Amino acid sequence: MSKKASTIGELRTSDYKLLTVKEEMRKNLIAKIRGGDELFPGIIGFEESVIPQLENAILSGQDIIFLGERGQAKSRLIRSLVALLDDEIPAIAGCEINDNPFDPICRRCADVIAGEGDDVEIEWIDRERRYGEKLATPDITIADLIGEVDPIKVAEGRYLSDELTIHYGLVPRHNRGIFSINELPDLAERIQVGLLNIMEERDVQIRGYRIRMPLDVFVVASANPEDYTNRGRIITPLKDRYGAQIRTHYPKNVESEIAIMEQEHTRFDEDADHPVNVPLYMKEIVAEITRLARRSPDINQRSGVSVRASITDFESLLANALRRAIRLGENEIVPRVSDLPYLMPSLSGKLEFETVEEGREEQIIERLIQGAVLAVFNRYFSLGELEGIVARFKGGFAAEVSDTTPSQEYLKIVNQTEGMEPALEKLGCGESPPLVASAVEFILEGLHLNKRLNKDKVAGRVQYRG
Repeated sequence: MSKKASTIGELRTSDYKLLTVKEEMRKNLIAKIRGGDELFPGIIGFEESVIPQLENAILSGQDIIFLGERGQAKSRLIRSLVALLDDEIPAIAGCEINDNPFDPICRRCADVIAGEGDDVEIEWIDRERRYGEKLATPDITIADLIGEVDPIKVAEGRYLSDELTIHYGLVPRHNRGIFSINELPDLAERIQVGLLNIMEERDVQIRGYRIRMPLDVFVVASANPEDYTNRGRIITPLKDRYGAQIRTHYPKNVESEIAIMEQEHTRFDEDADHPVNVPLYMKEIVAEITRLARRSPDINQRSGVSVRASITDFESLLANALRRAIRLGENEIVPRVSDLPYLMPSLSGKLEFETVEEGREEQIIERLIQGAVLAVFNRYFSLGELEGIVARFKGGFAAEVSDTTPSQEYLKIVNQTEGMEPALEKLGCGESPPLVASAVEFILEGLHLNKRLNKDKVAGRVQYRG
C-alpha cells in the first residue's frame, strides 16, 4: 500500500490481508526459504539438527517447547522467531491486547466499533512490540500471566462482573504475537493450568466469572531436562498442548564452538589500538577445555557446561594477553599457554562440580586445561618430528618462560634450540615475536605433557628442562 490505512474503513478498502500469527510466520518462513535467506542469523551448529525441526514446527503451525541444558541457545532461538513476523500489522488504536480491526475480542473494542463503525482509528504496531517473554518463577501468579480485576476501575463505578474492570496480564497483551516462557517447569502447577486454558480452551476465569478470549498467540517455552525432577515438572496436559518438543544440544565439533566464541565475545572500541591475533591452536585449546568438561565425571553433567564457559574463557585469555602487552609495551595481543591459568575464575563460575573435597576444584580445572593442551598439541605434531628439540634439552639446555616474559626473549630460545624453526613454520608464526612466543610455549608445554620434558615452577615462572 502506498499510504497506510488510519481507520478500519480505509483498511477494509485496501488490499491488506489480515492473517493469524501462525499463518503470518508460516508465510514469511516460506518466503525466506524460497529466497535463500539466512533464517536464524547467529545460530551456529544447529543447521542439520534443530533448525529443520524448528522449520517443520512453524510450517505445521505448532506451538514449541525447546528442551535442553543451559547455554544451548534456547532463548536466542526463541527471540530469533521475531524475524518471521511482519514488519508491522494494524490493530485498533488504544487497545491493550492489539485487537484485530475486523474481529475484536475485547469488550472495549467491540463497544467502540458498535458506536463508530468504520471510522474507528487503527494503529500499526511493529514486530518488537509483538514479542514478550517471562522467566518462570514459583511466585508468578495468574494475574501476571492472564489478568486480574483492577480495583481502581471498580472504584470508578464499574461492577466486578464487568469485563472492562480487567487489567490484562502478559499473555493477552501479546495477542497476535509471540509469547515465551523460559524455564517452564519452575511455573507452579496451578499457573500451568491457567496457561493450558489459554492455549486450548480459550477460557479464562478471573475472580469468579469467565471470559471467552480467543487469543491469537504463538506460545513457545524452554525447559532444562534436569528441572523435570529437580525443581518442578510440566503438567502432562500442558506438555501435550505443545505440538513440537525440540531438543537442543551443545556444539558437536570444535569448529562450531570456536565460531560461537568468536561471534559472542565482548569487544571494545579502544581495542583497535592493539591488534589482536589469536593463533588457531589457542582457540582450539579454549574450546577443548569446555568439551572435556562436558565429559568429565567430576562435573555435574545433568546441569551441563554452557557455551558461555567457552566465551568467558576466551575473553579472560584475551584480557591477560592485553594486560601483558600494555605492561611490556608490545603492540600486538597474542595469547600464550602461560595465560591459561588465568581462566580459573571464569571456569569456576561456569562449572557445577560433583561432590568433591574442599579445594579440589582448582585441581580439576587444571587437569582440564592440561588435557586440552595435550589433545590439541597431538593434533598438530607427532613426537618424532620434534626429537631435535628434545635432544637439545637432554643435552643440558633449559628455557624459562612466563606470562610476563617479553616476546623478544623467546627469539633467543628459538636460536638456541635445534629443530624449533620447522615446528614454528608448521604453526604459521611468521616473523611476529608475540606469535613466536606463543608457539614456543605451546611446543614446550606439549612436549612436557607428553613426558618428553620436565617442568619446574618457581616464583611465577616456568622452567622446561631435559
